[in-house]
Amino acid sequence: MVPDHEILRRMVCTSGEMEIETEFVPRANYGEKIPQIRESGKLGLRIDGGRGVYWLRSSIPMRVVEGSAFARTSLCAGQSLLFSFSYARESPTVLPPLEQIPQRIDLCVDWWRQWAGQARYDGDFRDEVLRSALTLKLLSFTPSGAIIAAPTTSLPEHIGGSLNWDYRYCWLRDASLTVRALLELGYWEEATHFLDWMLHATHLTQPELRVLYTVFGNPAPREWESKTLRGYRGSAPVRIGNAARNQLQLDVYGEVVDAAAQYAFRGGTLDRETQKALIGFGNYVVNHWQLPDQGIWEPRIKPRHHTHSRLLCWTALDRLILLCDQGKLTGAPVNEYKRHCEAIRREIADRGWNERMQTYVSELDGDQLDSSLLLLSWYGFEKAGSSRMRSTYRAIRNQLGTQDGLLYRYPAQPQEGTFAICSFWEAEYLALGGGTMEETDRLMRTLLDRRNDLGLYGEEIEAGTGHALGNFPQAFTHVGLIGAALSLSQRQRGEQQLAHRPESATA
Repeated sequence: MVPDHEILRRMVCTSGEMEIETEFVPRANYGEKIPQIRESGKLGLRIDGGRGVYWLRSSIPMRVVEGSAFARTSLCAGQSLLFSFSYARESPTVLPPLEQIPQRIDLCVDWWRQWAGQARYDGDFRDEVLRSALTLKLLSFTPSGAIIAAPTTSLPEHIGGSLNWDYRYCWLRDASLTVRALLELGYWEEATHFLDWMLHATHLTQPELRVLYTVFGNPAPREWESKTLRGYRGSAPVRIGNAARNQLQLDVYGEVVDAAAQYAFRGGTLDRETQKALIGFGNYVVNHWQLPDQGIWEPRIKPRHHTHSRLLCWTALDRLILLCDQGKLTGAPVNEYKRHCEAIRREIADRGWNERMQTYVSELDGDQLDSSLLLLSWYGFEKAGSSRMRSTYRAIRNQLGTQDGLLYRYPAQPQEGTFAICSFWEAEYLALGGGTMEETDRLMRTLLDRRNDLGLYGEEIEAGTGHALGNFPQAFTHVGLIGAALSLSQRQRGEQQLAHRPESATA
């Protein structure tokens, strides 16, 4: 038996001699409470936290001083230190012998190597794709199947600024795109678990979807600001919860339906409950696609008619029509879906296109751009090599691009960095036919130079310095890397029709 939640550490002196100083300074309630530490002999240190209990054990004795614990020792070549930090809440405490830590670490490494070895990708960027896949797996909550956007809160989009958000929840958009990426790599188990979780989480509100949920499928908490924490490098406030939970973001319907459709297109079976839910989502789109919303970038302003939201409403209906045509979905009002799908297509083509600027625009009848317009090709609405898409791409690169090959998500804001996934969207757009393979490869290598020493990305990249900004690591960014690498690999193999993007039903 092993603990449900445990962090293991092994420190080894490989040569010479070294002095080690250890500090354990736990704080609860976001720094507002100093927990009591009790010495429990051979069981180590016990820290009570709410309804659960934490245990810290080490191979050296630690001295408790006013809610903290300290130790100092020396290691010679061949000697090691062992630490175990575990937590138990609903199950009995399990404390395996510390001597088992080396073998347990080896067992863990072997499991992850086997998991990584299942990835169906052998292109030029295999190491980077596997690192991203591992990151996405680590952002999933195994007991439920939920996938969080990032494991942190309030890491700023601008150092010293207030653009600080709590991303420790499951956004249906981010999670659905994550599932697509994992499916394309052959990870069926994760995709199945997410679809099961999605049905559970949305059961009480179907066919209406919330923007984000906790990993247990509950509504995200109300947003509040810490009065104790100063924020990363003084970037206040530190927020807990996210006010986007109350927003209308119509694009989530397209992302959820598309994730389920990709699962079915690859041979997965949609059970009766899933089919019923998908039809409900389609009916919701039919009745609400003309509404303004906050859109993919979820600004805290009055709702608007976003082109990207219309695109994803079209995607939801298009994929449902395809599923019906292939006999994978029964009982749906297909003719109604076709009528509204075509109406959305006409509206995007007419009102989402600015004739004077010769580009698609971010809002209907507008004159502004944003990088999500590159996804018109990704979802199959418009071929990447079409004259409209090439003209749109040039406009995006001219208005939102930087000299070092990155993209802002919308007209450059001095308060934030370039949005990392947008640059990978650009790479994938080029791979899909908007550019040459050489251009795609060159951009990919430029973006790979912006990862940190562990191969990880944050939400944003600071133009010029390449420093990571925003919450970290960000699932969205790693999803973009996987998608771009897969599309480039498929183009290199000369596939005319990308296997993971079936022809649109209404193209």
